[in-house]
Amino acid sequence: MTAPVIPHRSAAPAGHAGFAQLLRAELTKYRTVRGWVVTIAVAILVTVLIGIMTGLNSQNGCGEGVCHPTVPTGPGGQGVTDSYYFLRQRLSGDGSITVRVSSLSGVRQSGLSVQGTPRTVPSLQTWSKAGLLVAASTKPGAPYAAVMATGGKGVRMQYNYTHDIAGRPGKVSASSPGWLRLTRSGNTLTGYDSADGATWSKIGTTRLAGLGSTVEAGLFVTSPEFTPPGNQQLLSGSGSTDPTAATAEFDRVGLAGGWSGGDWSGTFVGEKTQAYPIAHLGGHRPTADGGYTVTGSGDIAPAVSGSGNVGVQSINSILQGVFAGMIAMVVIGALFITTEYRRGLIRLTLAASPRRGRILAAKAIVIGAVAFVAGLVAVGITVPIGESLLHGNGYSVIPMTAGTEARVLVGTAALLAVATVFAVGVGAVIRHSAGTVTVVIATVILPYVLAMTSVLPVGAARWLLRVTPAAGFAIQQAIPQYDQVRTAYTPQWGYYPLAPWAGFAVLCAWAALALVVGTVLMRRRDA
Repeated sequence: MTAPVIPHRSAAPAGHAGFAQLLRAELTKYRTVRGWVVTIAVAILVTVLIGIMTGLNSQNGCGEGVCHPTVPTGPGGQGVTDSYYFLRQRLSGDGSITVRVSSLSGVRQSGLSVQGTPRTVPSLQTWSKAGLLVAASTKPGAPYAAVMATGGKGVRMQYNYTHDIAGRPGKVSASSPGWLRLTRSGNTLTGYDSADGATWSKIGTTRLAGLGSTVEAGLFVTSPEFTPPGNQQLLSGSGSTDPTAATAEFDRVGLAGGWSGGDWSGTFVGEKTQAYPIAHLGGHRPTADGGYTVTGSGDIAPAVSGSGNVGVQSINSILQGVFAGMIAMVVIGALFITTEYRRGLIRLTLAASPRRGRILAAKAIVIGAVAFVAGLVAVGITVPIGESLLHGNGYSVIPMTAGTEARVLVGTAALLAVATVFAVGVGAVIRHSAGTVTVVIATVILPYVLAMTSVLPVGAARWLLRVTPAAGFAIQQAIPQYDQVRTAYTPQWGYYPLAPWAGFAVLCAWAALALVVGTVLMRRRDA
């Protein structure tokens, strides 16, 4: 008796095997069209070349006296500004310091006189700071905690550059002095303030890693550069700034715990990076009542890019060529589907795989993966070369944490991939190459260019970068915005109205919408 013939069946589910074959087929289509492969290579090349040209054309030249300014790295791995005058003693073990701040005033320099001396005008900055500070060392970027009076933000407790806690509001003056106290217990620092020196309110507490048994502690004063309020040039990224200095009157200094005793030592911590001679102001002198008058300039804050920050750049300046590379990639994304409609090949594709949604998904996955890999290659080449060229021209690049750098680099590749997938979805809707490319460029590239070139008012540019697919460029933001640092927070300087992942989500939503609409129309319309 003859055994029945049993047909062979694959162990893999038919749907899974069919989709894998569909992916291979779409990848083969891409690889066999030489023009598409060349265009992706051109996208990589354009991105790299624009990044290189940016590095070559960025000429600091030390014209402001700041060549290769040091950008310290803070405890969290981010770039920081750490420049102030410090009147200090050493504190071994636990202890506290209390002081009364009876006045805080400031000046700013507006050019030079005929004799070449600084021409100053009274001007106290909102974020001028004077108060108490405990630091692991006087090395810029060291862990620290401080409690302070400010020029316009009341009493604050700040630590490790990025953390800011509000205390009692108001300004200090001879008629309304403010009391400050900073205590240390092991690695725990606590800040207090008082209106009368008798009743104290706790502002905040932090635990600092990296403090040794002996720390530097005492009085500090610093004052950031002046940025004109409401200056539209500043908002567009081209405004000017003036260096400043602040002076504080301290008295009723009280120490408890393991202080070294003896004379106080005055030190200007960090680089004097502001442009004019006033930025070199820093010093102290004793007063008749046993207190000190202390003058300082600079800032203790996160490092940011923007107008007035001489000699420093963020990684965003190197990645300016990404939008040009994106144009080439979205063209390929559009052609990857519209070419089949134009030549009638879509009928063969549909005959081989009638499930039209799977065809569009396969095309999106394949061309998105190609764009992602190409983006990684482009940024992997551009960033190290661009940073080297910037350094050679007198600039320093603001350090980032490893996580931020990974997000910027991988996110840029993902930005290119999703924009290309968006083009595939739009192509399925329009089915015409020129129309698809026009729509994608008008919704992704054009809003970005308008925002970066300041053609539109700042409010309109920010609105575009919230609601259009161009919001995805926010994934490239390397440095957050900080309330305690005033600068030109505009797209030109790498700042976006949405958080990085929120902006990227907007682009993803547009791409998903295009794919859904494209799938519905592919099912309803004849090939």
